[in-house]
Amino acid sequence: MKSKLILWLSVLFIIFMAALFVYYLYKHDSSRWQVAVGGILVSALPLLLLKLKEIPFNIPIIIGYYFFLFCTLYLGSISSFYLHHKWWDSTLHFYKGIYIGFIGLTLYKRLIPQNFRIDVSKWVLFIFVLSLAVLASVLWEIYEFIGDVTFTHTMQRGGNTDTMLDLIWGCAGGIVTAIYSLFRKRTI
Repeated sequence: MKSKLILWLSVLFIIFMAALFVYYLYKHDSSRWQVAVGGILVSALPLLLLKLKEIPFNIPIIIGYYFFLFCTLYLGSISSFYLHHKWWDSTLHFYKGIYIGFIGLTLYKRLIPQNFRIDVSKWVLFIFVLSLAVLASVLWEIYEFIGDVTFTHTMQRGGNTDTMLDLIWGCAGGIVTAIYSLFRKRTI
């Protein structure tokens, strides 16, 4: 089921982004066709999971990935939500913090055998989940910075203020999932 879902979502998103690439290339809109090329690449990444014997992520995590891509690439960049809705960027960074936190919970369950999890402090899990979300926020800001320096010059229009707000919202999302892990540790 998960393999088919990944295959279908990847193919659909690749076709969608490829169509946008052709459309914006024809319109000579270099900003948007570059986003579409990036969309093709990142929507193909989950196909690598198909090489694994067992896909470690559940269906909500898989769907959440494509939801994030749609919101950032299509709505945010191509449809200009980032420009027209001031709250859009912060909301997506908050979502990303929550999302990466749940990926952290999945990794915890996959990497720590169940018989050892009982001895792991709930605070270690809290720190792990939060740290992963913060790391993802930092890496995303590095990506934005490199993108602005080399290609787009549009990702960090707010400069340092934009970077700090993005980090704060990403951290806040991570805190939400980390707090969730405190209360749900026994069932995780």
